[in-house]
Amino acid sequence: MKLLLLLIMIYGVDGQIRRDSVPTQISDTTSQKKELTPTFNAWCKKEKDDFLNADCSLLKQESATQRFKRVCLEGQDEKALENINKKEKECIHSILKTTKESKTYYFADFALTVVLMNKADNCVPITAPSVSNKTQTIQTLIPVEPFQNVPEDQQKVGVVTYDSDMQFNLNNSIMSQVIRIEVPGRDTVKLNSTNPLIIHFPVNNYTNNTNTSYIYSCQYFDEQGNNTWRTDGCNTTQLSDNLVECSCNHMTPFAVLLVEVTNIDERQWEILSYISYVGCGLSAIFSACSVLSFIFNRNSRAEVSSSIHVSLSGALFLLNISFMLSEWAATLSAKEFCVFIAVMIHYSLLSCFTWMAVEALHLYLLLIRVFNIYVKYYMTKLSLIGWGIPAVVIGSLLSIHITRPIYGTKDVTLLNSNATNAVCWITEPFIVYGVNLSYFTVVFMFNLAVLITVSRQIFKLKQVEKKKHKIIPVKDVGTVLGLMCLLGTSWGLVFFSSGYTNYPILYLFCISNTLQGFSIFLWMFLTARPDKQKATHTKSLSTVDTFPIEKQKE
Repeated sequence: MKLLLLLIMIYGVDGQIRRDSVPTQISDTTSQKKELTPTFNAWCKKEKDDFLNADCSLLKQESATQRFKRVCLEGQDEKALENINKKEKECIHSILKTTKESKTYYFADFALTVVLMNKADNCVPITAPSVSNKTQTIQTLIPVEPFQNVPEDQQKVGVVTYDSDMQFNLNNSIMSQVIRIEVPGRDTVKLNSTNPLIIHFPVNNYTNNTNTSYIYSCQYFDEQGNNTWRTDGCNTTQLSDNLVECSCNHMTPFAVLLVEVTNIDERQWEILSYISYVGCGLSAIFSACSVLSFIFNRNSRAEVSSSIHVSLSGALFLLNISFMLSEWAATLSAKEFCVFIAVMIHYSLLSCFTWMAVEALHLYLLLIRVFNIYVKYYMTKLSLIGWGIPAVVIGSLLSIHITRPIYGTKDVTLLNSNATNAVCWITEPFIVYGVNLSYFTVVFMFNLAVLITVSRQIFKLKQVEKKKHKIIPVKDVGTVLGLMCLLGTSWGLVFFSSGYTNYPILYLFCISNTLQGFSIFLWMFLTARPDKQKATHTKSLSTVDTFPIEKQKE
């Protein structure tokens, strides 16, 4: 999963594709989000209050229900979505409680079939009620095990079919009707994995005219958590082009969603994940060693270059630690902790990019513009840039997160597999592309320009030395490779990972970036050796310590 994070944090390998990015428009499109005026908001608030305070008979009134759902919910008010789902669930349980025989009820936007369970069979087949004269129906096979040893008035089940997915659709590509399965007296029902709930969903066709791969995914709407679609406990089997079988170990709202897959084979994914785990662990350890050696080494603390190196190491340490906590945090019921981890990953990622740019800026000032350079409070200003700019970006995004959540749990699916993993990360693609990719592109282009300029300068100086001595340029190549690590140019491999799967690039990207912390530690160790400290600037980049700007610690 660490490889996935390395990719999605810049390029946005999406685990759950948005409706507006589906290759060909699907027939049951949702309304576009409208700009809501204060007057309209006030009117919708009154409609919502009236809806929530009314009794369940209001659900049968077409005009009242549509007025609230189809107009007010176009604003994508997640709290309103949550409230209406709770209200409808209360009404469904009220009907289940009072119904004494198998019966179907029709409401404005959904239909409910109540069935008394026959415990003589292992499973009871139930056809979900039809709505809006739709010819295709959803078939369910409900196990009787949960109805054993319960009061007789709870030995029944309600199957709901929704006419519209609007109240469950947070910009997801829902490819089937949404159904809900409820049991009276219980919020959720857990099932034995050997005898799960089976649902056969007719699905909408789609045409894929892009290089991206999509699959159908059985998911449930997590009303007990953060009101998002999730996959844990559900398996997907595509029986035909138009039919998907869902096998789930609980009873909640269900639907089939269209999701983007990573295009990575499950076996390759497993190998890359092991490499990433080991690499991230080593990178975190050596990044911590770099920080500790800086703290206890008085000579290192006197050098600006060492301060910049250790700041980058600190950012990498935070990045790797938060990476390794991401999957675990996604499994916790406390969604706030997952949001915190996602924010930490994002902040440390942007900090890494920024400190790489600071490395390039410092290198440029030392080796290209050598003379007459003095910047007051130099390291303080660099620290404000390295840690401050990412903080401003994250702070701005958190202000948006208050009204429109952009951090949280993200599900991803592997190619040719039903396996789905959840991670804590950014849930909105426009943030991934608009912030991460653009931010990294600017840093990468600047660092690449500095690297090329400095490399030319190094080899130009060596041409002068070759006239006097025959020198093997092995050290120069090592110096350039070290600079590539400091400037993070290996991150540019991410540009070659979009559109198709290139396993050599993925392995190279995975190994080089997870070991960046070790590489920086090695660089600091080698450039700190006594013989390196005595070398001239024409023979080693460590001699930048001789320039005035290098000694500024204010």
